Amino acid sequence: MSERKVLNKYFPPDFDPDLIPRRKQPRNSQQVVRLMAPFSMRCNTCGEYIYKGKKFNARKETVDGEDYYGIKIFRFYIKCTLCSAEITFKTDPKNTDYSAEHGASRNFEPWREEQAVEEEDRLAKLEEEENNPMKVLENRTQDSKREMDILDALQDIRARNARNERVGHSVDLLARIGMEEVEDAEKAEQKRLEDEDEKLVREVFLKVPVPASSSSIPIPESTTGEEATPPSSLPTVTVKRKANDIEPSLHSLLPESARELIQAKSVNSNTAKKKKLDGKSPFGIKFGKRGKVNVVTP
Repeated sequence: MSERKVLNKYFPPDFDPDLIPRRKQPRNSQQVVRLMAPFSMRCNTCGEYIYKGKKFNARKETVDGEDYYGIKIFRFYIKCTLCSAEITFKTDPKNTDYSAEHGASRNFEPWREEQAVEEEDRLAKLEEEENNPMKVLENRTQDSKREMDILDALQDIRARNARNERVGHSVDLLARIGMEEVEDAEKAEQKRLEDEDEKLVREVFLKVPVPASSSSIPIPESTTGEEATPPSSLPTVTVKRKANDIEPSLHSLLPESARELIQAKSVNSNTAKKKKLDGKSPFGIKFGKRGKVNVVTP
């Protein structure tokens, strides 16, 4: 299905635009255009007000014999919304505006009145200066004084802006310095707390008592290959080995006298246990004759 609003048309291969007959139109024909009212106006027939921006289906034509430095002037025909009276207006290239021509009058616009008053004052001033040389001198003095006042005000504004900029830079610099001081103080406080914690840990470990049984047991070498540092009250045993060798047992590192002492203690403890449990079970039960069981209370 083809599009409803399509711009491209099909042209057959044998199409020849020269064969199309030209349509003859009058030299100054009117065209129907859609436009909005360029200014607010009032109908001269019925007094109806037509506001600026009201849309119309208008007819446009070129004005014969009128132009502005080669720029064409166009005329538009519209109808009043109430009485359908014909209203015409033209373009005004000189003032880049539109001008009402027939059937309606343009409403009052304050800014146009102000421009007219300013133009009248300027013309009157020029006329007065032509006939009065003293007035020319006074006007020049007033103009120079006004220019000096404007320059002084501009200089004050520039000085104020420069002062504000310097103050802003100084504030930023002080803020940056203050932040650096705060960071340094925080780092110093953190370092002080770490030193106090380390000192407290050292004091606690120095106060730990050394067991008496450990005096006969030597301290083996650390796994890193360095010699262990035992307390001053313990005997020192130095063992040198390679990192890849099998670590010797603690019993093999003891001297001969220490091993004999440990073995004698173990034998004495075993004989004492046997004497204590002689004729008794480990749970305090004694077995009598003929399967009688006597419970022995401690």
